[in-house]
Amino acid sequence: MTSPFLQAVALACERDWRMLFESLEVRVHPGEMLQVAGPNGSGKTSLLRLLAGLMQPTAGAILLQGKPLAEQRGLLARNLLWIGHAAGIKGLLSAEENLAWLCALQRPATREAIWQALAAVGLRGFEDVPCHTLSAGQQRRVALARLHLEAPPLWILDEPFTALDKQAVAELEAHLAAHCEQGGMVILTTHHHLTHKPAGYRELLLGAA
Repeated sequence: MTSPFLQAVALACERDWRMLFESLEVRVHPGEMLQVAGPNGSGKTSLLRLLAGLMQPTAGAILLQGKPLAEQRGLLARNLLWIGHAAGIKGLLSAEENLAWLCALQRPATREAIWQALAAVGLRGFEDVPCHTLSAGQQRRVALARLHLEAPPLWILDEPFTALDKQAVAELEAHLAAHCEQGGMVILTTHHHLTHKPAGYRELLLGAA
């Protein structure tokens, strides 16, 4: 097998004087989906933030294409799409303005592409609506529309199904699986039971007795 795109070696994370996990090994190759599972407080979100370069580990190392993540910040920024548990959008901006702003930080998108992405998540006609007037589910869809734009290969998603209805959940599952089947990578946490999994699906259980 080829070398992993993203790898954690002997990883440990301590929060509030409590060890969440230690000696953790993670490997993610192109085409794979890794679901991080475990009870509340087991460190799922912390692990995602570590892999996204948003936190520093207590011990161990994270490697991107075989090199320490700290030396690869530019490469990480070009290859990572992070969507946290919060939608991460600005309420005073419209759906289109939010996506234009977020894309400008990484891969600028045309207005046509943004409108197509919003249509793909069921928000046709809401392009110019201020996001603070949208429901929680609609705000989540604005954030997830980034997955329908020109997106980098590695997606790290913390509870992406939050506030979505049944149809939106099914559509997102299919989209994530298709991304992996096309050589992309997805690392996610979710309490939702996935029914559509790519061939490269794996589960990592934290907090197991």
